[in-house]
Amino acid sequence: MKLASPAVSITLAKKIDAGAFTSGGSPKMFSHLPAFCRVAATLKPTSASDIRIEVWLPLIGWNGKFLAVGSGGWGGSIAYDGMADALQRGYATSATDDGHSGPSASFIQGHPEKFIDFAYRAEHEMTVEAKALIKTFYGREARLSYWNGCSGGGREGLLQAYRYPDEFDGIIAGDPADVRRNSWALWLAVQTFKDPADYISPDKYSMIHRAVLNACDANDGLKDGLIGNPESCHVSLKSLECKAADNSDCLTPRQIQTAQTIMSPATTPTGKVLFPRLEPGTELRWTRLAGGPAPADLFLDEFRYVVYQDPNWDWKTFNLERDAAKSNAVDKDIDSLDPHLASFAKHGGKLLLYHGWADQQVAPGSSIEFYKSVLALSEDPAQASNWIRLFMAPGMGHCSGGEGPDNFDKISLIEQWVEQGKPPAQITASHQTAGHVDRTRPLCPYPQVARYNGSGNIDNAANFTCSNPQ
Repeated sequence: MKLASPAVSITLAKKIDAGAFTSGGSPKMFSHLPAFCRVAATLKPTSASDIRIEVWLPLIGWNGKFLAVGSGGWGGSIAYDGMADALQRGYATSATDDGHSGPSASFIQGHPEKFIDFAYRAEHEMTVEAKALIKTFYGREARLSYWNGCSGGGREGLLQAYRYPDEFDGIIAGDPADVRRNSWALWLAVQTFKDPADYISPDKYSMIHRAVLNACDANDGLKDGLIGNPESCHVSLKSLECKAADNSDCLTPRQIQTAQTIMSPATTPTGKVLFPRLEPGTELRWTRLAGGPAPADLFLDEFRYVVYQDPNWDWKTFNLERDAAKSNAVDKDIDSLDPHLASFAKHGGKLLLYHGWADQQVAPGSSIEFYKSVLALSEDPAQASNWIRLFMAPGMGHCSGGEGPDNFDKISLIEQWVEQGKPPAQITASHQTAGHVDRTRPLCPYPQVARYNGSGNIDNAANFTCSNPQ
């Protein structure tokens, strides 16, 4: 096969028959895949680089298009699930391990080039190589190129749109993990479980969740167990204060302060907001950020390996104003998001952003901030909805899960937008319990929210209309 660069070496090129498939690098078995050519390669754009990629090329029924799949967290593995889905849709598809193996960020310590590989270079080099292989294999270029990623993969898609605006015709970026999130997560750790007296045990989460729903569930005109517009929800938990000794049915004054802190933005002593809040409605999943006894490695690694380059760095010494500034300085121009996307828009690209309102890992307001910044910086903000739209999903957790409808066909939506000129006016999403769809709802382009029409089944999307918040 023809290589895009001498810094590329093919390590595997094998025909895979139709049927079940397992990668060998993943224990998961994928059923009912069409026959394809599996290509694995190692890319070395710098002497320090060691980027692994895979490219899957359908042997029959290729739809003429390419879909790249993003990575989650700190990368470190090939996203076979996303590749399998793309292949079943007829796409030639690719993914990368972002230049290292394993979920830790320890690979960054002492290796600045690997940090760049992780942030954006691995994804770009993968795309260049995948497109070259497609042209060689099929004798023609892919007619359209797409990106699909959530969390870390959402951030990767936005970085590609900014750095390489001509690379993709359509980008799906879900719950993008803005790296400023790591400072927020460490701040919450210090505020919520550094001192045992501040800690809220998980058995109290459901009690807090009920109190939040009682306060805000009906604000959207319908009491249905979902907060349709959490931005309008501001809760006082004073009523939960223990009247006597601490027990599972109440909160101590210190625990009430902890809960209010979780639902408040991270601010400096002067009141400057550094990161938005965890939204009301997320309480059942607070363990991710407030469960302790230490911050999750996903967040802690930013400071151990990227900022301080010290595996033994003590998270209890974290200072929000000082350490957020240090982190932002290290990340600037590498893996921090940049809302200057006018070149992507000029290229004709379409950007589908989505975020779960009940995201327990990346504050949903960060995507709203980014979206508003993009609009403000676009050449024609009034026409920006022609190329960028943000959809917030009530009750949806990080990328999936939660009490709200979290399942929708993102790829078909971006295809209709790019290929038919039909931007999504709203998205019908579904929620499943035990494999059975028990609720559908429309997801609305921000800032619109779904409102019940006043009659019909409240679990049927047809009985709701998207409108501006009241």
